[in-house]
Formats: sequence, C-alpha cells, structure tokens
Amino acid sequence: MNFARIALAAVVATVVDAVFGVVVYGNLLTAEFGQYPNVYRPMDTQMAYMPALFGGIFIAMIGAAAIYAKGYEGGNGLKEGFRFGLLIALVTMGYAAIVGYSMTNIGRKLGLLMAAAVFVEWVVAGVVIGLMYKPAATAGRRATGV
Repeated sequence: MNFARIALAAVVATVVDAVFGVVVYGNLLTAEFGQYPNVYRPMDTQMAYMPALFGGIFIAMIGAAAIYAKGYEGGNGLKEGFRFGLLIALVTMGYAAIVGYSMTNIGRKLGLLMAAAVFVEWVVAGVVIGLMYKPAATAGRRATGV
C-alpha cells in the first residue's frame, strides 16, 4: 500500500465531502432537519461541533482510502473508485441511513432523503479516492512475482 497516497486521498476526499455536506446537509436539507429539533442541533449552534464533524469525516476517509488500497485491482482509478463508492454507499445507506431512520424519530421523507444523500455522498467519495490513490511502485512487481 502507498501510505502517502492513502493520506492524500483521505485529505482530498475529506475536503470534497465537506463541500458536499455544506451543500446537501447544510443547505438543501436544512428545512427538513429543522422539523426535528429534538433530534438535530439548531443551525446556530452547529459551529461549535465542526471540529468533531470534520475529524469524523477525516477518520472515515482514512478508513475508506485504506480499504480501497487493499482492494485496488490495478484498473482505471475512476472506474475502480466508482465501483468502490457504490459498495461503500450500499453499506452506509443500509447501516447508517436506514438503520438510523428506524432508530430516530424522523419522518419517512427525511429518512429517504438521508438515504439518497448518503448514497450519492459515498459514490462521490469513492470516485475521489479512486482518482487520488496510486499504488506504490513496487506493488506491481510484487503482484507479478518479479
């Protein structure tokens, strides 16, 4: 594994995911979140939690980039990243969004919107990781036995 590329992929994916989050969760879904004040923090108090939010995103992206690197098959980064993103999207949509919907007191509309947003979010993150990650120069030689 190329640890420098894993770190770079994680940093870039964190930045892209943060932008995605501001657009989707911070703007497009704000009114939906506002309907559940006992579940979600009000927008005017969220800034205090941004370091934890970005730290959590970065931790997730390090893990995702490392998983991608372990499963990297040597193909086109865009295609492999898209395929990887789809798989991670299914895991997170099923486990985080749908299980989260069943455990929290939110409506069906917000549950569906969250599932869709998380799905797109992880496809985008997978593509970014796929485009940024490049294997170590010796990885190809090891795989071919040279």
